[in-house]
Amino acid sequence: MTDDTQTTASSRPTDDTAGEGATDDTASTRRTVLQTSAALLAGGALAGCSGGGEDATESEPSADTTPTETPETTQTLTATDAPGATPTSTPAGTDAATETPYSVSMAPVGEVTFESVPETWVANNGSWADMGIALGLEPPEGVWLTGRYHTQYYDDIPGLAVDTSEMVSLYQDGLNKELFLDIDADVHVMDPNFVTNRFGWDDSDVAEIESEVAPLFGNCIYAQHYPWHDDYRYYTLMEGFEKLAQVFGRTDRYEAFEALHDEFQSNLAPVVPGAADRPSVGVLWGAGDQPEQFYPYVIGEGTGFKHLTDLGVRDALADSDIKDFHASRAAIDIETLLEVDPEVLLLRGYEAMSADEFQDTVVSFLDSHNIASALSAVQNGEVYRAGGLYQGPITNLVLTERTARQLYGADEELFDRERVVEIVDGDL
Repeated sequence: MTDDTQTTASSRPTDDTAGEGATDDTASTRRTVLQTSAALLAGGALAGCSGGGEDATESEPSADTTPTETPETTQTLTATDAPGATPTSTPAGTDAATETPYSVSMAPVGEVTFESVPETWVANNGSWADMGIALGLEPPEGVWLTGRYHTQYYDDIPGLAVDTSEMVSLYQDGLNKELFLDIDADVHVMDPNFVTNRFGWDDSDVAEIESEVAPLFGNCIYAQHYPWHDDYRYYTLMEGFEKLAQVFGRTDRYEAFEALHDEFQSNLAPVVPGAADRPSVGVLWGAGDQPEQFYPYVIGEGTGFKHLTDLGVRDALADSDIKDFHASRAAIDIETLLEVDPEVLLLRGYEAMSADEFQDTVVSFLDSHNIASALSAVQNGEVYRAGGLYQGPITNLVLTERTARQLYGADEELFDRERVVEIVDGDL
């Protein structure tokens, strides 16, 4: 075994740190009616924060991490209005029943009170950004890395397009508070523990942004391997989506998507064969376009693996001696992979490529490699892109259907694309 083989940091898989707007006179008004009390931090609601900045390495769920289900904190964060501040009008598309002020609760931030419905926002990653699109919102002003928000998935849905040309990356060789101040969003959809434990911020930095700009509201749901997340609950994709819908007063769209998701699951069920007939799958992050080293991923419960767990795939690495990347921070070579020899290879890190580009570069290289060519998946033409790290309600539909075609030969559309567009447009 050579699973302790290390590669350089530049070839490692990376998360949003490397793979969760203009201001005017009215911006400060929006800010003051939305800010939350710094008592959140003083009260210790940010459980598990160490304040240490971790290196910018990949962050996905590990298989053996079990979240500790604890009740959401009941601490109430009351909005603090500055002298002369006046609430903004309710944005178009908001539920007619939304009355202000209103509160939404989510672990670990607790209960956050909004004096008016947010209009501008930033998101930690493409999971939350996609939820916003599903709710009919304008795209967030920024995400951790714009390159990790794969809007090309929307190309699979006629009539749905998202313009990210003015979106900024929040991570720019670090996390700069000045950027948050400049964007001046009405809400920051991100887990504050993610910020403090991975980027060198401490509780006072979070408190400053909440006091000077707007609250942080979110939970790190795409991954379940962070030790600082062990003492508060995780949310499923749809649970997180419902929370965001409550923040933006668009629960009617959430309910419509929930019905569509249920219909999709019903359509998916007969496509998935019995466990004995499902091929063994290896999920790995390839190092470069000519990969000879791979970072192995045991399929976990975070939303980054939802398409695979919904498809009930058999994980070839789970019962092997190969250590999950999150446990080892190490790569394996092709010889080690050949010992396991999954029937299907799902490779991460290539979503920016089209299917044809992936075949012409990565798969072509493996096919011509003297050792990789002996892999069963390579010989049988069963090497595919694994899907992005960050899935929302729309992108999960696209990725799950795509993977169902690859693994199980699904040949029909499994979700109603026209209905997706109708819900986004508010035609409920």
